[in-house]
Formats: sequence, C-alpha cells, structure tokens
Amino acid sequence: MKSKLLFLSIVICLLICIQSCAKKNGTAEKKRLTIAVIPKGTIHEFWKSVNAGAAKAASELDVDIIWKGPLKEDDRESQITVVENLVNRGVSGIVLAPLDDTALRIPVANARWAGIPVVIFDSGLKGEDFISYVATDNFEGGRIAGKYMADILGGKGKVIVLRYTEGSDSTTQRENGFLATIADFNGIEVVSSNQYAGVTTESAITAAENLLSRFRTAEGDIKVDGIFCATEPTTLGIIKAMEGLDMLGKVKLVGFDSSNKMVDALQKGNLSGFVVQNPMEIGYLGVKTMVSHLRGQKVEHRIDTGATLITTANINEEKIQQLLKPDLEKWLK
Repeated sequence: MKSKLLFLSIVICLLICIQSCAKKNGTAEKKRLTIAVIPKGTIHEFWKSVNAGAAKAASELDVDIIWKGPLKEDDRESQITVVENLVNRGVSGIVLAPLDDTALRIPVANARWAGIPVVIFDSGLKGEDFISYVATDNFEGGRIAGKYMADILGGKGKVIVLRYTEGSDSTTQRENGFLATIADFNGIEVVSSNQYAGVTTESAITAAENLLSRFRTAEGDIKVDGIFCATEPTTLGIIKAMEGLDMLGKVKLVGFDSSNKMVDALQKGNLSGFVVQNPMEIGYLGVKTMVSHLRGQKVEHRIDTGATLITTANINEEKIQQLLKPDLEKWLK
C-alpha cells in the first residue's frame, strides 16, 4: 500500500512539474520583445529620422524600443557604456550604429556571448559578431557625388575633400568612393584629402577656414574649383567658412545628408547638390530585421537602403520631397 502511495505521489509531482514548465515556456514565448536602438549621436537631424523609422517599425511589429545613444558622434566611451548597460539589462536585441568601426567590436562580441543578437546599421563594424548590416552603400553614395562633381566641373579642375572624423566607417566609405570616381578623370586634381572637420558644425567651420585660406590668394583669387564633404555638419561648416572668405558661388560644393539649411543653401546656389540616404528606412529596417531574426525568420546579412542625388533639377519631385520631409511627428510624439 505504501509503495502505491509513493508511486502516486511521484506521478503527481511529475505532473505538477510538467504543468509548471509548460506555463513558464508559454510565458517565455509570449514575452514582449524589447529592442535597444543605439545611434551614433542624438544631435543631428539625420538621427531624428532614424528614430522615427525605428518607432514606426516598433508600432507595426508590436515590440518596444529603447532609443539611447551618446550626444556627440565622437564620444566612443559613452556609446560603449550604453551598449554594456543594455546588455546587462537583458534586452532582446541591439540595433547599433557604431561610431567607431573598431572600438565597438568588443562590446558587440560581449553582447553575442550574453545571448543578445546585434544588427549593425548606418555605419559598418569590423568582424562578424552581428547578424545583419542595414545601411546605405556608402561607397556607392560617394561615387554618385564624385560623378556629379566631375559633370559640373566639365571633367577638369582642382578638388578638395574635407573628411569627417577618423574611425567612422560610413563617412570614410563615402570619401573613398568619391576619390575613386574622381581618379577616373585625368583633368581633375585632388589638392587636399587628408584634413578632418570633426563632428560638429563649429569644428567644421574652423577646419574649413584653415584649409580654404590656403587656396585663396591675397588678391582674392581662388585656386580650387570643387569641394566634397561627406556629412551635413561638415557641409554646413564649409558653407559658413566659404561665406567668410567670399567663396560662395565661386566654388562647386557637393555635400551628403540633408537638413532644412542644406535645402536652403541649394536653392540659394551656395550648394551645388547633395546625396541623401533614407534615414527613416534605415531605422525601420534595422528594427524589422532584428525582430524577424528573433522570431525565427531568415534575414539577409547585408541590406542596402539606397542613396539619391538631390539637385535643383529634381528637388521638387514628389519622391524627393518625401525623402527630405518625412512625417517625423507621427512617430516621435
């Protein structure tokens, strides 16, 4: 009799354990996903559009996002700390725009070892500790800018490339794509391509003034025909410096990324054209790719979000206006 009671007790315990595990597993399956989206910085207009795209994806896919990043795009330590804190918090996944293609390798590897997958977006990262890279083909974007510069210069002249900041993969690719394309034109000489503007408009103004003064004679003659810069703050810094040196409208200027100030400069003739990404699409696809992975779907290792040249010839087209003026408030309110 005792053996029967013991057997029944064991069976009951086993049934309780099985039922408890089933409940836990059901709860785990239904646990709401929380995706950390970490931009390079939070100052520039570009990142507001990325944030809106991420928020749109979160709403459509019924997940939560945490938007957190450093203030400025040269604060590597701050971004590393953000990644480490969110790994410790145990988020479901991380969507990261590394502001340094090397410095963020260890934090991303640590996230992987902690069982937290990472999608890299906007700017590349060395290594393979991530499941997908969602970004503009920045080298191709630079090539688009280089071809346009060659066209407006008629295939000849002297050109400057004012670089952004060291370690930024996205902007380095743009600059290299531009230089590779310009090299195909024997009549164009690159007279400077090793100077850096820094990550703010203010630092870009100072760097541009120092650089451009070398190409302006005491009599006011200008010894450069074209300038390319790979970001919005660098472009605006160049414009301000050119204004102070009486060079506006006398030198062809091609920029990258957009803002209301850049559109205004284009319409005034102070900017010849600029290449734009689709930042809302970058943020949207970054989150969507991560959610697809977490839900067991196959994702592409490289997703290109496209680049478009904006000039006075096409700026009023509907599709261009949608790129330049996305509905941010709908998703950021």
